[in-house]
Amino acid sequence: MIINRRQFLLLTTAAAAGCKTVTDNGVSTVTKERVVNAGAAGDYAADGVYGRFRNQGFFVVRQGETVFAVSAICTHRKCKLAAEPDHSFLCPCHGSTFDPRGRVIKGPARRDLPVFQVDKNESGQLLVRIPLT
Repeated sequence: MIINRRQFLLLTTAAAAGCKTVTDNGVSTVTKERVVNAGAAGDYAADGVYGRFRNQGFFVVRQGETVFAVSAICTHRKCKLAAEPDHSFLCPCHGSTFDPRGRVIKGPARRDLPVFQVDKNESGQLLVRIPLT
C-alpha cells in the first residue's frame, strides 16, 4: 500500500497525539496512557509492596487504606528496581534507594519515582494508569 504525503502527515500526527481506542458506544477517543489490569483488589489486602508487575514497569503498594503504583524504573539511569523487605526500593546498578512512596532516600538518583494512579472498576479490579512517554 502506498500513501501520499497528506495521508502520511495525518497518520504521524495521530500517532504523536496518543493511542486511539474505541469505547463501547463506538466513539473513538485519544488516550495518552497505558492501562494495566492489576487484578482483584482483594489480592492486595495486606500492607506491602507487590512485585508481580515489576517487568511491566511498576510495583503495587498498599499502605493502610491507600493503594497506589510506583515506577519500577530508577530515575537515575533507568535500571530496574528491586523491592526490599522493608518495602523500600533499591537500584542494583548504582545503589540509589527510594522509600515506599518512591521518594529518594539515597542517590545518585535525584528525582523521586513516578507514582501512577490506581482506580478500582465496578467489578473490583485494580486498573493502573501509566502515562505514555
